[in-house]
Amino acid sequence: MSKRRSARTATLHWVLAGALAAAGLVCAPGIAHAQPGAAHVVSAENVNDRQQNVMVFSPAMNRPIMVQVIRAADTSRPRPTMYLLNGSGGGPNQSGWDAQTDAVGFLRDKDLNVVTPYGGSNSYYTDWVREDAVLGYNKWQTFINEELPPAIEEFLGANNDRALVGVSMSGTSVLNLAIAKPGFWRSVTSYSGCAQTSDPVGQEFVRITVENWGGGQSVENMWGPRNGPLWRANDPLVNAERLRGTEIYLSTGSGIPAAPHDTPADPRVQDGRIPLPVQIAFGGPIEAAIRYCTLNLANRLDELNIPVTVDDRPVGTHSWGYWEDDLRRSWPFLARSVGSREN
Repeated sequence: MSKRRSARTATLHWVLAGALAAAGLVCAPGIAHAQPGAAHVVSAENVNDRQQNVMVFSPAMNRPIMVQVIRAADTSRPRPTMYLLNGSGGGPNQSGWDAQTDAVGFLRDKDLNVVTPYGGSNSYYTDWVREDAVLGYNKWQTFINEELPPAIEEFLGANNDRALVGVSMSGTSVLNLAIAKPGFWRSVTSYSGCAQTSDPVGQEFVRITVENWGGGQSVENMWGPRNGPLWRANDPLVNAERLRGTEIYLSTGSGIPAAPHDTPADPRVQDGRIPLPVQIAFGGPIEAAIRYCTLNLANRLDELNIPVTVDDRPVGTHSWGYWEDDLRRSWPFLARSVGSREN
């Protein structure tokens, strides 16, 4: 390349960077030098002094994925990263941690980075065998286990200590992600996640999530025929042995409604984010069923002599108020698992 062309290229680069900065976008480091075919940060939009919306290109899904980021309060040295996954709604339409809980405010003063993929509704954050006419092309396990961590952790200047947290649908996903890559995640935390997927009851629960709630064309586009090998390969209860060496936290309620979250006093009920009759009529039986499979996993881990922390709440429906509480109650476990301060 001639010196004149090189100068023009450099000038263009800095003009582009200035335009992005003026628009509130950050031209992320490493973009120009990303390896061909590798996941990489495309851009980052500043939300405030600590939060960013970061676009990360996924080669597996051949598209950029938005990731919500809260940077560590103290960046004087590399900090650990907590990957906080949304439930079945994936985040849009007030379906995520940011809209339904005080998680952002609670985590802002913590010395760890928080990373939340935005999207993937009703996908179980897994790799689908086929594209679905409604839910699209999903390779989330590859994205979360292989592509996202190196790209986003370089961008954040993070260390190699990672915690993985999921709720409801993704409470199943985080267990499978840890099982698929033993030793990669320091800890895995599942709030109200059904831990068995390959028996008839578990299969039906997954089908309802994908098809009835998500509108997916067919649950078989995810893991193939209902009694096929991929259903057992993605059943945390069947594959519990592969969680050995990963710190584990499980929480569940009984399904019995209780104050303050299953009453008009809950802020989500007050402002209309969730109708109380729906929360009780549907959230109660769902949480009772999830308690059954959560305790089955806890018992299986005990049989295998694999340590697990279980928060078996005597009350509580399948709803965000309890998961907001779960995040706070599990925080000492999460902080210790990745070497962050607890207060």
